[in-house]
Amino acid sequence: MDTNGKIKKRYDRIAKYFDLLEKPMGTSGFDKWRKELVRQVNGKTLEIGVGTGKNLPYYAKDISLTAIDFSKNMLDKAIEKHKNSLPNVNFLEMDVQNMDFEDDTFDTVITSCVFCSVPDPVKGLKEIKRVLKPDGQLVMLEHVRSNDKMLGTLMDWFNFIPLNIMGSNINRRTKQNLIKAGFNDIKVTELWKDIVKYFHVKNEKLIK
Repeated sequence: MDTNGKIKKRYDRIAKYFDLLEKPMGTSGFDKWRKELVRQVNGKTLEIGVGTGKNLPYYAKDISLTAIDFSKNMLDKAIEKHKNSLPNVNFLEMDVQNMDFEDDTFDTVITSCVFCSVPDPVKGLKEIKRVLKPDGQLVMLEHVRSNDKMLGTLMDWFNFIPLNIMGSNINRRTKQNLIKAGFNDIKVTELWKDIVKYFHVKNEKLIK
């Protein structure tokens, strides 16, 4: 089984317990950060890695929203929890590394704690760039590798633990990956130390 398949299988396996596993993150400020993140969206919006739907309660009821996840079991949990309150959301099982959408489809793409788990983050970010409209925006709430020499090294050493349990990495360099994917207009706001951050990215590309 390839890396993508292994990580998908792990998320399918833990979907039943995922909200319980993430509960401490809600008390540590993530719920507040998620709410503020969602406030930044506008227009036709794509949420990558919707998971069990942690962000969904914060969207305006009239938002044009498509929500994708590569784990069927996680997606099923989101649908079960939110299909009545958000009947117009389009839920799709899909991998950010290989999306079915046409070029220049969305005004906003949003992610939260997703790019720790994408097996090839640069490939996924290139796909986001493709489906975003020219001058569209990518807004992200992500945890990344610390630039502190000692802490960053520790994150590298112990990365195998969350990677093998949940398929998530604690030492991703997301800003560098955004640059590798072709994004240039990147604004970063630090939320907790230099590990949890907002990324607000403008999609600069030539109109065909």
